[in-house]
Amino acid sequence: MKTATPTSTVDTHLASDRTIGRIQPVFEFHGAMPTGVTVSSSGRIFISFPRWGDNVPFTVGEIRGNKVVAYPDQAINDFDPSRPGETLSSVQSVVVDPSNRLWILDTGVLEFGPPLPGCAKMFAIDLATNKVVKTIVFSSTTVTPTTYVNDVRFDLRQGKAGFAYLTDSTATGPGGIIVVDLDSGENWRRLTGHPSTSPDPSFIPLVEGERFALREKGKPPSAFNCSSDGIAISADGLKLYYCPLSSRHLFSVSTELLRDRSADDAAVSKSIVDLGEKGASDGLESDDKGRVYAGDYENNSIRQLQPNGEWQTIAHDPRILWPDTLSVASNGYLYFTANQLHRQPQFNEGVDRREKPYVLFRMKMDAGPVLLK
Repeated sequence: MKTATPTSTVDTHLASDRTIGRIQPVFEFHGAMPTGVTVSSSGRIFISFPRWGDNVPFTVGEIRGNKVVAYPDQAINDFDPSRPGETLSSVQSVVVDPSNRLWILDTGVLEFGPPLPGCAKMFAIDLATNKVVKTIVFSSTTVTPTTYVNDVRFDLRQGKAGFAYLTDSTATGPGGIIVVDLDSGENWRRLTGHPSTSPDPSFIPLVEGERFALREKGKPPSAFNCSSDGIAISADGLKLYYCPLSSRHLFSVSTELLRDRSADDAAVSKSIVDLGEKGASDGLESDDKGRVYAGDYENNSIRQLQPNGEWQTIAHDPRILWPDTLSVASNGYLYFTANQLHRQPQFNEGVDRREKPYVLFRMKMDAGPVLLK
């Protein structure tokens, strides 16, 4: 009986996974791994590089031509532990608000350690002058010993100067939502340890065909349990969308109740809606047509929640290796970083399997950003 001879050559005439949508590479990163991206109304692109172990000369940069430069300058990116409220330690997210200010979200965490006292904060930078115009340092009651502030969204119509909403995506403690009064700087926690801000205990992620888990050589894999991570705000500002990284579910909650200091967490939790499964996501985003966007890191995809509640895959491509941050820009494009997060050493028995360059992609949309001002 004659048997087929195995071959390592891919037979190109056989059926294979199809791509969906058209994504365009915008920029390639050959140094540190990026996470956050945001685009100003004039088209300036800002990127964040958290200090997770790579050589990170600056944790916030601006793409200018064919290079990335420290933003707003190198001095503020040179972390000085003696001036934790004035210099940047490790930035996870950068977001341009509806008034065209760049907000920098400093985790206050170096290489996955505990938060440094007085270091977790937000800077607002006037993009006309490139100067810091506001600093909000999170209180000691907001930043717990395990807090990791992840991402932020804004509604500038509320209160005297607006409100910000953030996720605590800790992998070692209770997750939650953080609310910030941008006028007074007062900040507080909501839904700490609530099931909707916590990892799904039954969640087993598969990325590139393998279980995504913490892997130390000589030891069995252990679950990477990451809390509330992705965040987006509805086009009318009434709902905050969020999701744990270790889950496939999308949740929403009333922003009015999040802001109401007289409402306890029991009252806030009554407004939570489980919107069902969307895929496993890191970043979330929304647009001015009422749609929500979610990365799907298990399936190399970007998905869009239609107003009728149906999810549609708008991009599927083998190059979308861990879609991290999503950002809808006023030029009608959805930008996202693909940074191969799952290939880091802690998930691969100490071996760094990332292949440079990391990539910033974009795809054309028929909508613009949510601008609540």
